[in-house]
Amino acid sequence: MTADSGRVPIRVIAGVATALGFFSAFAAFYFISTFTDKVTGFGLLLALNLSYWYSWAVLTPAILCITRNFPFERATWKTAIPAHIAGVVVAVLLHVLMAVASRMATYWVVGESLDSWLMEAQQMFILNFDWEMMTYWTIVGVGHALRYDSQARAKALSAAQMETRLVEAQLHTLQRQMQPHFLFNTLNTISALMHRDVDAADAMIARLSDLLRMSLQRVGVQEVELKEELDFLSKYLEIEQTRFRDRLSVVFDIQADTLDALVPNLLLQPLVENAIKHGIGPRPTPGEIVVRSRRVGALLELDVQDNGVGLSAARLTDFNRGVGLSNTRSRLDHLYGSLHRFEFRQPAEGGLLVLIAIPMAELAVEVGEDGAVEGVA
Repeated sequence: MTADSGRVPIRVIAGVATALGFFSAFAAFYFISTFTDKVTGFGLLLALNLSYWYSWAVLTPAILCITRNFPFERATWKTAIPAHIAGVVVAVLLHVLMAVASRMATYWVVGESLDSWLMEAQQMFILNFDWEMMTYWTIVGVGHALRYDSQARAKALSAAQMETRLVEAQLHTLQRQMQPHFLFNTLNTISALMHRDVDAADAMIARLSDLLRMSLQRVGVQEVELKEELDFLSKYLEIEQTRFRDRLSVVFDIQADTLDALVPNLLLQPLVENAIKHGIGPRPTPGEIVVRSRRVGALLELDVQDNGVGLSAARLTDFNRGVGLSNTRSRLDHLYGSLHRFEFRQPAEGGLLVLIAIPMAELAVEVGEDGAVEGVA
C-alpha cells in the first residue's frame, strides 16, 4: 500500500489470495480425509481453492476502486448504499462465472466430469451467496481501513510539515529581532565615539561594515560551524574593544575538536554583549571575558564567563528561569527541546558564567563524483 493513495499493490492481493487458497485446501483435505470416505488428492483441492481465491483477486482492484469512490462517510453514504448493492450483486455473479469456469476446466484436466456449466453456476450462486457476499463486504471493509490509514498518515505528515514551517518562522523572527538590536547598540557606540575620537569611530564603521556583510551572508541560516561563529564574534569584539580600549580583554579557550561542531547562528554574540554591558561596563577597573568550548560526551558545552560585578541571588534565579536573554533561550528551545541546557552561574571568584550545552553535531562532508566536496547537515 502506498501512503498517498491507500491502493494495494497487485502482488499483495495475489499473495493474500495464494495464502487463502493454501489454507482452504489444507482445511478441505483435512475435513475430507477425516470425516468422509471419499478419496480426493491434495493437488486437486489446491487447484480448486486457488482458482476460487484468484477469482476474487481479479475482482478486488475493482471493488477497492468502488470503495474509494463511494465510501461510507457522512457526506457520501446515501450514494454509497446503492453503489455497493449493485457492486455486490455484480461481483458475486462475476466471481461465480469465473470460479465455475476454472472449476470445470480443472476437472476436465484431471479427466472427471461435472454437471452442466449452468447447473454448477446456479448451485454455487444459491448455496454460496451469503459467503460470497461476506467476502465482498470484507474487501470493502479492508478498503475503508486502508483509506482511513492513508488519510491519517497524510494528516500526520501535513501537521509535521506545518509544525516545521512554524518553528522555522519563529526562529527567523527571533533572528530578525536579534540583528537590529545588535546594530542599534553598535551605532550608538559609533555616535558616542564621533565626538571624542573620529579615527576610532571611522575604524569602527569599517569593522561594522565587515560584520554586517558576514551577518547578511548568514541570514536564514539556523546553524553554523563553531569556527564561523567565533570568527563573527571576533569581528564584534574588535568593535567593542575600540570602545573599551584597555578596560576589556578577551580570552578564547577553544578545544580544537569542537571547531567543526554546529551551533545556532548568532549564539555567542548576545552572551558576550550581555557580559560586557552588565558585567564589565559597570566595573571601575579593567575586566576580562573568557569564551570556552569543550566536548563532554555527546554534548558540546559553551560558556561565557566574565569577572564583572555579577548578579544578586534574586536576579540569578530570575535569569535561570528565563528572564535574561529570552531570544537565545527561545531559539535553543525550538532547536533542541529538552536536549539542551542554558544556565547562569555565579563563580566563586565573582562575575557571571553563562553555560550552554547542546547535542554535538558536525557538518558531514561528502565527496561528489566530480571530486567536489559538499557539506551535508
